[in-house]
Amino acid sequence: MRNITALKTITGSPEQGFRIGAGVTLTTLSEHPALRHYYPALTTAAGSVSTPQLRNVGTIGGNLFLDTRCNYYDQTEFWRQSIGYCMKKDGDICLVAPGSPRCWAISSADTAPVLVSLNALARLVSTHGERLVPVRNLFRDDGIRPYTKEPDEILSELILPAAAGWRSVYLKLRRRNSFDFPILGVAVALRFADDGTVADARITLGAVASHPVEATEAADKLIGQKLTPEILDAVSTLAAKRAKPLDNADLTINYRKQVTPVYVRRAIASLMELH
Repeated sequence: MRNITALKTITGSPEQGFRIGAGVTLTTLSEHPALRHYYPALTTAAGSVSTPQLRNVGTIGGNLFLDTRCNYYDQTEFWRQSIGYCMKKDGDICLVAPGSPRCWAISSADTAPVLVSLNALARLVSTHGERLVPVRNLFRDDGIRPYTKEPDEILSELILPAAAGWRSVYLKLRRRNSFDFPILGVAVALRFADDGTVADARITLGAVASHPVEATEAADKLIGQKLTPEILDAVSTLAAKRAKPLDNADLTINYRKQVTPVYVRRAIASLMELH
């Protein structure tokens, strides 16, 4: 296993990529000059988590493996007991979807969709050795068992690929901008060709399912295109189809669904302005 000091450091370069120790605090990550320049979506996401006091002690590893959340689960013991508990804790019925055989608690980690959109890798270490796993493969669509990490594995570091002309952005919707969890997170990473068309694209939605949801069909529609208003409308509408909110987070289902294409469009448009 890498030594303890390495778990708290950020090393690398834009040409070779960066290694971020799992113990790096969210504050350190959000304020890192090189990461802010080359991977702004990640530093924005890290800086949007909770409050300054918690970002000072909370780590990137802790946020990535944040437990899934739900209106029926994030309550006091007295409240949960009064409704007979839910499937995620001491019950056998998902109160969001009583006829479903599974738990629908949602992934609310701000950094997770960004790391997926950046094509980051995670190094997992155990007494049996270590393995590199694409961050997107760390998740499963299960509110109770949302991660593929083995019980004896710990995250030692995250590896960001070379910046290589990529631009990224993260937009977060929440009721209170001071500290709330996301109701919707939109992470977009684009790479432009010399002629101004999109050479590669990734769009990932957070807080809409038990895992970060990749809108691959929408991202593929961007490739080879110039970002016209018509393309933005078509792509944002297509991406929003991947979001199927349930009654497990703040605000209404209808509002959360309607705002998704708006945020996707804003995210892509902001990168177009920077190009």
